[in-house]
Amino acid sequence: MVYAQAPLPQCANAHTLCTPSPHCPDAPQVNFPKQKKTYCKRCKKHTLQSITWQKKAGKASLLAQGKRRYDRKQAGFGGQTKPVFRKNVKTTKKVVLKLKCTVCGRMHQFSLKRAVHVEVGGQKAAAK
Repeated sequence: MVYAQAPLPQCANAHTLCTPSPHCPDAPQVNFPKQKKTYCKRCKKHTLQSITWQKKAGKASLLAQGKRRYDRKQAGFGGQTKPVFRKNVKTTKKVVLKLKCTVCGRMHQFSLKRAVHVEVGGQKAAAK
């Protein structure tokens, strides 16, 4: 028995499956609520948790072991001692949301898939 295969969805830019790329207007866009009811390990039950999104990484510590090791190796003569990564091919980053329990204040992180545009607490899309 042969089953008919469903056609793959196509976006306006004639890709077969639209991948998260800033060049494609049909790429995934995420709108996440400001609060979500989810499990808290400290309270040991589902509680309302506020959601924030940290757009950029924190300041790198000079006291981290890897940084101290790297600086020690770089010191003196001899030029660059470790490889410098230059082949960046990803156009998006994975989104990490921070959830804070409104009852006890415990924070944990929650990662989403890759997305071009991420919004926390934005307007809901109109129903089709």
